[in-house]
Order: sequence, then structure tokens, then C-alpha cells
Amino acid sequence: MLTLKNLSVSYGGVPALKSVSLEVAPRAFVAIVGPNGAGKTTLFKAISGIEPASGEIHYNGVDLLKTAPSERPRLGIAHVPEGRQVFRTMTVRENLEMGAYVQRNAAEKARTLDMILTLFPRLGERADQLAGTLSGGEQQMVAVGRGLASAPRLLMLDEPSMGLAPAIVDDIFSSIAKIHAETEISVLLVEQRAVEALELCTSGHVLETGELVMSGTADQLLSDQRIKRAYLGL
Repeated sequence: MLTLKNLSVSYGGVPALKSVSLEVAPRAFVAIVGPNGAGKTTLFKAISGIEPASGEIHYNGVDLLKTAPSERPRLGIAHVPEGRQVFRTMTVRENLEMGAYVQRNAAEKARTLDMILTLFPRLGERADQLAGTLSGGEQQMVAVGRGLASAPRLLMLDEPSMGLAPAIVDDIFSSIAKIHAETEISVLLVEQRAVEALELCTSGHVLETGELVMSGTADQLLSDQRIKRAYLGL
């Protein structure tokens, strides 16, 4: 589905990503973990077209580096950004409608909305409330729901746990697991909470200072001594 080859990004001549290569298969759940400044968010921005990149990015046979950023959501790619970034002065319903703008079929839009409200019932209760007045956890639900509203084939989630209380994080991660289990959507998750992310995913990659340093199944990474030392203090 998604293939990156030798993907590199620089800011003012300083490398942020260095020849990163990885694949995301259909219906996969892939985690990208690593410390602050590792290049995780930059990776997502390159896929979305927010940051210029060199190398190769192919999605279902389409060369994304030759595809305008505005066209990438129409191909089935949804990017839920770090920090939620909801439209604060718009209602929950209006935020979801903004996510659904790439869908042209009214019946499909309605089915997608029903799926989102089933996944996040609280959004139905808050449908007419301004998104900026919601709690952090509710805003994260809006952000994920807005991504789902475009009916993506690939859902990219950037640090969905950021700034949330542990109990809320558990709810968000449970919802993400449900999305993967009950839909055809592939999930690409960027997280600093490495253990939780790897426990959810089927495979993962570790980024450090812009380089891919480890890859494997969730079990392989969780049992690796380097991961234990870096993230578990063992």
C-alpha cells in the first residue's frame, strides 16, 4: 500500500530524516516510535506533502512526490496531526463535515458519520458544541473522527496520547485498536509511548535522530534488550 524508499528531509541543510525506507501493507497496523526529535512527525509531514522530501513515496502505485498535497486525501490518506488541531470555532459536526469534504456520495458520508459516532458516542452528544470548548480527550476524538470522515484507506495518527490523562489515553488507544480490528483501514501510528504503541501494532519501526535503527514485529521489538533499556528502564 505505502512504500518509502530512501526518504530524506532537511531543514536549512540539517537532516531531519536520513534515507528512511519502510512499507505499510493493506490492513496493517504499524507503529513508529522514538524519542523527541527523532523525525517521527517529519515523516508524516513528508507523506502528507507538508514538507518537501527527496527519495520515493509510493501509495497504491501512485508517486506521491509528484502528487499535490491537496490531492493526497482524495487517494485515501488521512493525517491526524500532532496536537489535535481541531477547528476550535466550529462545532463538532462542522469539524467532521470538513473531514468529509473529499467524499462526494451523500449515502457514503452518512454511513461514515454513523461509524464515527458509534466509535465515539460522546461526539454525538457534543455535535453542536464548539470544538474549542471540549476537553483534550474529546478534542482528540474529534481529530480522529475528522480523519475517519474522509473514508481513508490509510490513517496516520501523530502522537494521539499527547497531553492527555492516562485514563483518556487508554480510551483513545482502545478506539484506535477497534478501528483497525473492525475496518479495512491501515493504521500508521507515531507515538512516544513506545510500549503502548507496540502492544497495539502488528509491526513497528524505531527512529532515532532521523534514521531507522530497528524494525520488526511487535513481539520482536518488545523483547529486544535495546527497547527494554530505552523505554522500560530494564
